[in-house]
Amino acid sequence: MSKFVQFLVAHRYITPGETMFKSHPHKDTPWWICIWILTTCDIIDVNGDPIPKSRVVPTYAHAQKMRAAMTYAFGRLHQLGSVPWQDFPHPAGNPSVSEIVSSYMVSLRRRKVQAGETQVSSHAITADILLKLYNYNTGDGRSNQPVPGSWCGPRTRLMIQAACTVAFACLLRFDEVLRILMSDLEFLCDNGGPLFIKLTLRSRKTAQFGGIQPFYLHMLPVHEAHLCPVRALCFWIASSQYTTRYLFRTITKNGHVSMVNRTISSTAFLLLFRNNLLDVKIDPAPYGTHSIRRGEVQYLLIFKWKGIHQICEWGGWSTDFTSTSVLRYIISLSDDVQLIREDFLDPNRPPQLKCYVCGRGCHCS
Repeated sequence: MSKFVQFLVAHRYITPGETMFKSHPHKDTPWWICIWILTTCDIIDVNGDPIPKSRVVPTYAHAQKMRAAMTYAFGRLHQLGSVPWQDFPHPAGNPSVSEIVSSYMVSLRRRKVQAGETQVSSHAITADILLKLYNYNTGDGRSNQPVPGSWCGPRTRLMIQAACTVAFACLLRFDEVLRILMSDLEFLCDNGGPLFIKLTLRSRKTAQFGGIQPFYLHMLPVHEAHLCPVRALCFWIASSQYTTRYLFRTITKNGHVSMVNRTISSTAFLLLFRNNLLDVKIDPAPYGTHSIRRGEVQYLLIFKWKGIHQICEWGGWSTDFTSTSVLRYIISLSDDVQLIREDFLDPNRPPQLKCYVCGRGCHCS
């Protein structure tokens, strides 16, 4: 918001000190938003001339964030909501939700694609990658002794393993996992049976005020130990020796869990996670904060034969299917292809082995 005001003052659209964000915006505000985004992210200038190749231009995703900031500023902070903008007979509505801005964003995206900018989402974390991390992290992490030449101590690796496994099992975002409190976990045992954990989140992105159905995490078989959140949590809690306050906290330089009751940030955890990928010889560049969530969606759909409705309910997506956001997690150009196109109808393709879970030929094998 402050950058938008600075832009308008620098180009003399408004005078210094003039209030820009108000309940009755200026009639030219939609055009100002377009010009602001154009001068920052577009590959052409206001005269239609191409930007020099030597200049680094932000991506289309950055332009979307700039527009989202304006939508939030006028819609939420100044109570204009998402009512479409109209300038006749008098200016009214949210200027960011206008045909002018929408048309410009469409044309900007077309130019970006023609210029070679391809939007590729983060690569999915697969069960095989989690297996490599599990073998590495728990192999040296059980003793809690420093590992010579390592960039971190064993507690840090156990924390990364626990957070990633919980995120993978529950389809959680990084920030949702890192906000878990010890009081959110309830260790249960059903009539002397195996241990399982009841995880109850206080809030998440799609449920800011609670009312979230709990997650029941059960002990998985030995061959799926790398996907077992119960084992990962038990390893981490035993290593950290903390049973109150935030579950995931900063690790100090000497390898101890911080006494300060403050959770580790998503940015800091992502850096740790990418360093951990380097430990197992995996390039961390294609992996981001949504990689684990994307990987679990594909794992449930392909290997566990869960329906879309079940996945949406477990992951917190809407089950009325008016939005296809879940499809972005299932289908991605950056993910590994499970079956090459030449083999779809090839009668001579070798049959798949029988699955040890369902007894049929499937991708589980």
